Amino acid sequence: MLKGISPLISPELLKVLAEMGHGDEIVLSDAHFPGHTFGQRVVRADGVAIPALLEAITPLFELDEYVDAPLIMMKAVKGDALDPMVEQAYMEAVRKHAPATPAPAHIDRFEFYDRAKQAYAVVVTGETAKYGNIILKKGVTPPYTQ
Repeated sequence: MLKGISPLISPELLKVLAEMGHGDEIVLSDAHFPGHTFGQRVVRADGVAIPALLEAITPLFELDEYVDAPLIMMKAVKGDALDPMVEQAYMEAVRKHAPATPAPAHIDRFEFYDRAKQAYAVVVTGETAKYGNIILKKGVTPPYTQ
């Protein structure tokens, strides 16, 4: 256990976040997402909801400010509808530590799957919200100052 780091972030997830470079992407997937099918590296966060995990990650993780959309979510499949409360909960969690973050871009399911294949890692969470997957694009960490 480390001071200042949420206990929701496992040692394995902390290592993945530290290894990622500028422009790398990480998928926080809902419990239904085929993470082991698409992910190069898969980290388990069973039982953890994505809003709580976003709130734990964003103090440690700079989002990419050089792209229009550092957050990406999946569009609903034709005939389905997105629950706006899901995105709202995610953005409330993110904006606690990154208030200027724009709303997520939405891409279709198969484009999302392609992005997941290229992502640095997939974190399979306990999130049960339909279309609850989100991609975070890592930015440049500011210089360390004492």
